[in-house]
Amino acid sequence: MANISDYLDWRGDITMEIDPFNEVDNLVLAELAYTDFGGIVPGLNQKGQWITIREAHDRFFSMYSEEEIMAKNSTTKVAPFLMHKMVASARFQNLRLMNYVNEIDEENQTQFSVLSFLLDDDRVYVAFRGTDNTIVGWKEDFNMSFLYQTEGQIRAAQYLNDCYGDTSYELLVGGHSKGGNFAVYASAFCQPAIQDRITCVYSNDGPGFLKEITTQESYERIMPRVVSTIPESSIVGMLLENEMDHRVVKSSQTGAMQHDAMSWEVLGNHFVFAENLSESSVMLDRTLKNWIYGLSAEEREEFVNILFGTLQSTGATTLDELTANKFSMMTNISKTLSAMPVEKQQVLKDVICRFAYSSGETFADNVQEKLFHNPLSERLMNTTKSIERKKK
Repeated sequence: MANISDYLDWRGDITMEIDPFNEVDNLVLAELAYTDFGGIVPGLNQKGQWITIREAHDRFFSMYSEEEIMAKNSTTKVAPFLMHKMVASARFQNLRLMNYVNEIDEENQTQFSVLSFLLDDDRVYVAFRGTDNTIVGWKEDFNMSFLYQTEGQIRAAQYLNDCYGDTSYELLVGGHSKGGNFAVYASAFCQPAIQDRITCVYSNDGPGFLKEITTQESYERIMPRVVSTIPESSIVGMLLENEMDHRVVKSSQTGAMQHDAMSWEVLGNHFVFAENLSESSVMLDRTLKNWIYGLSAEEREEFVNILFGTLQSTGATTLDELTANKFSMMTNISKTLSAMPVEKQQVLKDVICRFAYSSGETFADNVQEKLFHNPLSERLMNTTKSIERKKK
């Protein structure tokens, strides 16, 4: 089945004047945001300046070889190759890139990257990048389980304020994975005058929020403009409070690998949708929610700090480094755990045991539901009751 790369082949000759910006265009730009445009696309200190997609393409591939790109340990490493087709298409050849930011702040546990695309009709699509392969980036994802707001979320809202507070652009805001979360948060908590100019927010398998966020008036105000798309076996997009009206897209991958946006199926100018989430996704969602809300915020924070402190003790800063020598990595982690105070070791054991318990409890509930909440079971139960009445 076709994906966004095929879409560029099939629909690239159709301009946005003929066929306006759509959900698949959104995913193309959200995926392209994973590209390292450092030193290529103008940053916030060059506000108002932009470069064309052709210029970005030529500069990027003069700096990086295909071998370097493919050597990365990431499902998003192929994102830059989308530019090969974009520059050759009538649909994207006039695309302009601007306001690029890429920050890794270990002290504030933040991985934040975003850039803006100026479309042919002078609308702007703001694309927040999802989690990269830095350990800091993954820790920030886990921090969402106990923090009212993360530093990255705050930066996302500030980005919209800084870049578009004094403009009249109509805005589209989106992102994949954590980038989808940032897109929703930024759109909900930016300045009201900016929020009024946001016509659509695209969350592409983006995680949710704590309840304290979802009950805010500004969050509720932006919800009608949020388009949430998740794959059948979504994990990330179902995390935390994420009771949006999700559209379920089919994927050529299975299980957790469906999070890879390059696997999402496309037909014409729209996604190919499934009727429902997979049973495994629903069960995992229940398990994670039972587990997370079975822990206090303090317990969640302590668990995350211990877990990532252990990973960082290896000296690695990226997943590439962490997995480069698996034997050495496991040896270092084992030493760190052994040297850890007994009470911290117990925290890890307790939290992991609670997860196992939640998983078993969810499985038991699922079996019970299958046994007692389907038409066949109900008929059998009613028949049994009828027989008992006749005996009496």
